[in-house]
Amino acid sequence: MKIVEGGVCAPKGFLAAAVCAQIKKNNKKNDLALIFSEAPAIAAGVFTTNKIKASCVKISKEHLKNNIAQAIIVNSGNANCCTGAQGFKDAKQTAQIVARALSIQPGKVLVSSTGVIGKLMPMANVINNIPKLVENLNIKNGADVAVAMLTTDKVKKEVAVRFKLGNNTVNIGAAAKGSGMICPNMATMLCFVTTDADIEAKALNSALKYCAEKSFNSITVDGDTSTNDMVLILANGASGNKKITINTKSDFEKFRSALLEVMVYLAKMIAKDGEGATKLVEVSVKGAKTDKDAKLAVQAVSNSSLVKTAIYGQDANWGRIAAALGRSGAALIEDKLVISLDNEKIFSKGAPTGADEAVLKDILSKDEIKININLGLGKASATMWTCDLSEEYIRINAKYRT
Repeated sequence: MKIVEGGVCAPKGFLAAAVCAQIKKNNKKNDLALIFSEAPAIAAGVFTTNKIKASCVKISKEHLKNNIAQAIIVNSGNANCCTGAQGFKDAKQTAQIVARALSIQPGKVLVSSTGVIGKLMPMANVINNIPKLVENLNIKNGADVAVAMLTTDKVKKEVAVRFKLGNNTVNIGAAAKGSGMICPNMATMLCFVTTDADIEAKALNSALKYCAEKSFNSITVDGDTSTNDMVLILANGASGNKKITINTKSDFEKFRSALLEVMVYLAKMIAKDGEGATKLVEVSVKGAKTDKDAKLAVQAVSNSSLVKTAIYGQDANWGRIAAALGRSGAALIEDKLVISLDNEKIFSKGAPTGADEAVLKDILSKDEIKININLGLGKASATMWTCDLSEEYIRINAKYRT
């Protein structure tokens, strides 16, 4: 497996385009994008767990019921959420207009939006720019999609990989966005994955859910989950490989492994690009009594504002980590607990280890930090990615709507 260029256009048979539709007032950057598979594709998606769901989420879930799609249209700058019947009508009309322009059925168009909640979509801007999107569809525009999706993100997030299945070369490409309101169980994020693999719907759904759990459901920035989150995948079969099914275990596991690499790569980029973040933090828990305990423990530490601010201040305050573990709900025996920064033990057998503060300061000065925790009670483990919490996070979110 190797990383290749092209993002969502790296797989065969996929085209993309992006334009500036001025969905944000006075915006001069691309904010409306289209991904198109030249052939109908097997499709799957996972969506926000928030009980308030944007119109695009409702429509895309409906369109995915037959597991076939051919296009994804996405805008940034407006979430089209909590906008009543008009918002739903606008999202539905968007799918219809894209379908007409592409000469496909509306049910094969998936709709996605991100931005401010509670404002009606400037539909004239969307409608007037859809023909331009279709006209500009090109294999070279994968990166443009990755940029058009961004809101408070500082960097674009895209990746593509290539690997062999039998005698055939298979590609997976993806673009994602996310920076704030990031919490497990679908963070505030969008991700669109394309692949030229030939794979049955059941296997694609299984692979996507498995990989989402171990990637986008394993990151946190601030403990908030939004209303528009979704991960969509289109598989058009253009590589010509022997069809992957749940029962073709070797090929299925190889595909799932490649998909997981793509999604973990993007998940870590989202955590690293957290609003105001200066460090990527990997929190690993092992020795938990059960899988549930491992998840409770790792989430408690990763979501702790006190832990995150200590990391920002380069303060090896292991007491905050221990306190988070103690309130997590996971089975815990203080005398068995071991906490380390990278490989440097800072708490063991119920007491501090007396680790050199200068060494710990050096570890915490790095861009990427590991918090390793051993509960010493079993064999279950879990890993999450988070970031530090700085003053900049408050500044960004205090003026988000203005």
